[in-house]
Amino acid sequence: MFDIAIIGAGVSGCAVARELSRFKAKICVLERDEDLCCGTSKANSGIVHAGYDARPGTLMAKLNVEGNFLMEELSAQLDFPFKRCGSLVTCHSKEEIPKLHELKNRGEKNGVKNLEIIENRDELFRMEPNLAESTVAALFAPSGGIVCPFGLTLALGENAADNGVEFIFNAAVTDIQKEDGFFRIFTADKTVEAKVVVNAAGVHGDVIHNMVCDKKIHITPRRGEYLLLDKDVGNFVSHTIFSLPGPYGKGVLVTPTVHGNLLVGPTAEDIDDKEDISTTQWGLDKIRELSNLSVSQLPLRRAITSFAGLRATEARHDFIIEEAEKGFVDVVGIQSPGLTSAPAIGRFVAKIVAEILSPEENPSFNKFRKGFANFHSLSYEKKKALIAENPLYGKIVCRCESITEGEIVDAISRNPGAKSLDGIKRRVRGGMGRCQGGFCSPKIMEILSRELKIPVEKVTKCGGSSQIVFGHKGGRQ
Repeated sequence: MFDIAIIGAGVSGCAVARELSRFKAKICVLERDEDLCCGTSKANSGIVHAGYDARPGTLMAKLNVEGNFLMEELSAQLDFPFKRCGSLVTCHSKEEIPKLHELKNRGEKNGVKNLEIIENRDELFRMEPNLAESTVAALFAPSGGIVCPFGLTLALGENAADNGVEFIFNAAVTDIQKEDGFFRIFTADKTVEAKVVVNAAGVHGDVIHNMVCDKKIHITPRRGEYLLLDKDVGNFVSHTIFSLPGPYGKGVLVTPTVHGNLLVGPTAEDIDDKEDISTTQWGLDKIRELSNLSVSQLPLRRAITSFAGLRATEARHDFIIEEAEKGFVDVVGIQSPGLTSAPAIGRFVAKIVAEILSPEENPSFNKFRKGFANFHSLSYEKKKALIAENPLYGKIVCRCESITEGEIVDAISRNPGAKSLDGIKRRVRGGMGRCQGGFCSPKIMEILSRELKIPVEKVTKCGGSSQIVFGHKGGRQ
């Protein structure tokens, strides 16, 4: 019997797990996929929003601003990359300037500090020389930032595991039965019992909720497509550049990433299929069309990959975080700015669960976690010392990103560790560069096979039936 079962190992589920591990409690996380960060959390803009967009008084507004404030300290504790680069919301006619003032007023009501409307074009173009020529003014939010979605989610999950949380993968929930004082949770090959259930299942949050609650909800997946550009154009802008928000969100943005690339997107398209993360010709054309409204001569020919993610939208357009039934806590409808809000979501949910269970504090809770070596960024002296300690750091496997065998082995040996090519990519960026794994994938597969002690035919791209090798030509081994 677990005290708490969390369903979903995305950024919200991992943030909740980390905060709850501050208590003396037996906690598990059930994840339908083979790893952390396999759903909504793996494919988004990586933006730490300032907090001027959400409606004042909403939970979304409150947790956005709190999460933004907490991110810097959290990045220091958990050793993941975060940069407060600031953001600009641009407009292109004087008639639109009042809308910037509306955003500024909304942000100030939400508690966002130091918002400024810049109407001096010379100043704007000094800040961002590549803005569209039609730009007349912008709302500047210095507290806006960028973060690695993988880095944040994995750091939270690893720290939760280090503090005793058990992660159970390949465990899609098929049914939940409410018993006297606990819940019985069914998966394909396992049954888990828990006193409290936290539903952090992303776009599947409505499915989990509706298994337990009489009052039904509906989550609509909103697909957003992106283009990722090469690092040689990563400094094309230095702030996150937004257009004025529309009915489906903040529109197509252009932003640097913490790893030095340039990211453009997303589109916004409501769909029915909760698994459809395909990119489309329509979506990529839309990115090209809309991104050039805010930034001129964007070097889209330097794109190295495209991808799509799903946002969990609900009709109220607010986060739904509450005890929906006795002992059953919803953390659903977590769309943008969910990534920003995650640290605050973790704290908010931990308070709800603590009121239910009244657990004791965990005196051995460790709030720190050491990130990966990031060999490429080290000084010559530190590289030399690391290689002397472990010669695997002297073997470059991924040439595009300069990722070493030592980093890949570290990614596999973590708790929870990488078990697939995508697991390696999310942790240490092996295969994330210009060639997108074209050269390094075979070697990474060999390392996974060796370290996991499985045949290379069992190595997958992303778990399940995504094997890459199906046999040996001519029967050779």
